This record gives sequence, structure tokens and C-alpha cells, in this order.
Amino acid sequence: MRLEVLSREDMNELSRKLSRAGIMNRPVEETKPEIEHYLIVRGKYSKLVELSPKAPILGEELEAIQLAYEELMRDWEVGQEKPLSELFEEPDLSKLSLITALIEEGAVEERDGVLVLRGKPPLDNLELELRFPIDGLEEELDELDDLNATLITEYTLSKHYYVEVLEVDRELLENALEIAEEYATEESLVEATFDAIARSVLAEKILELAEKHRRKNELIEALMEIEPITVEAEGDRVNIYYDEDAIEDFLKTLQTLGYLKVKGNRIWV
Repeated sequence: MRLEVLSREDMNELSRKLSRAGIMNRPVEETKPEIEHYLIVRGKYSKLVELSPKAPILGEELEAIQLAYEELMRDWEVGQEKPLSELFEEPDLSKLSLITALIEEGAVEERDGVLVLRGKPPLDNLELELRFPIDGLEEELDELDDLNATLITEYTLSKHYYVEVLEVDRELLENALEIAEEYATEESLVEATFDAIARSVLAEKILELAEKHRRKNELIEALMEIEPITVEAEGDRVNIYYDEDAIEDFLKTLQTLGYLKVKGNRIWV
């Protein structure tokens, strides 16, 4: 079970807390690339509105730009300073595109970490650069391509920090998740929750079957016959799939943790 945190300090502190709770774990640092592809559409707002019937997704983005413009101009007076945290209380790509256009127009000035409104140009006159992530755009690719969209690829090399929990016991995994709430990212906590369910259920099933099947090949065969294993968890159904190679590795994990012993084709619980 892998938990992602945002810094080396959080990684080390989470690892120490888990260890003090008697939960086997190891900190892991990885440097890996993130590659994202975008289609970029450029043009004045008024011109893009004329083209929007050719690409419904463009029309949706322009509507979001219009709403963001009306909100900004309603609550922002000329000469007034606003910190970025106030303008972007949550991620908003439409608002970001709009403010970028206002900066290029000279209507917004960036100064000492704040933005100052210098004027209120008509929305129709703003030169916009709209970006659409390619993921999920299969049906709209041809439509955007007809608008002379430009493909841009962004490559980011970044360091990531994780704590891998090596346990399979359900109670220990639940304790690990509770401790990690203060440190781990929300996305990794969600994934780790289901990983914990699957790992503990699979371990319990292997140990149950190992009481009947003392030969490894027979145990693996019995596990493959019941794949997938289905379990109800908090009103959701979790289907656990695996292959023979994965079971081989999982048996090694159980042996490392002291749940069983594998020697050749023999198994002792």
C-alpha cells in the first residue's frame, strides 16, 4: 500500500509515526516525468465566438470565460489590488486564461505578488489562448483541429515522495490509513484505502486456502479458480483480480511478514 506525501519531511515523519505504531513501512523517493498534451486555440473572444458552432467544447469554454469575466469586473475596481489567493480560491483554468489575457492587454498589472486592475477592456477585444487537455477529447479532436489548433506537449520532471506500508493485516492497514490522513494526499489516501481492502482480503483468503493446500502449485490453482474475489466495502463492491505471477510475489510478501513459509513447492502456515 503506497501513500504519497508532498515533501521529504512529511515522508520521514509519517514513516517514523508508522514505525512507532508497529507498522512495517519504508520511505521511497522517485524522480519521474509527467507528460501532458494540450490543444491550444488562440484568437480574439469575438472571433472565437463566431467559430464556436464548429466545436461545442469551445463554446462551453467561452461561456465559462464570460462568467469569469462578469464575476471579476463586478467585484474588482480599477486601481484595486487583489492577491492571487483571493482570485484563485480553487483551481479555475477559465479564469486563469482570462487573467492572462488581461495581463497581455495591459489591463492587469502584476506587482509584488498581487494583481492590480488598470482598466476594464471589453471582453470581445481580449486575445485569448485556450488550452484543452487531449485526454478525453477523442470525439472533439477533429473539430478543434479544424480551428487550426496547435498541439503542445508539456514535460515536467519532478520528485515524488511516498511511504510504502508493507503490512497485510486489516487492523494494521486501517491504523496506517488513520495515521496517514494528516500527511498523505487525498488521491493517494483513496487509492490506498481500496488497496488496503484488497491486500487484507487476498491475504486472508490465501492463508485460509493454504491450510488445505500445502503445495504451492495447488494453492495457486485454487486461487485462480475463485478469481476474482468479490468483497462488499462501505456499500461498494470491490472485485479483486490477479494473475499467477502476482500471487507468486504476494506469497513472498506473506513469507517476509512471517505468515507462512515457502520452500520449493511446499507451504507451511
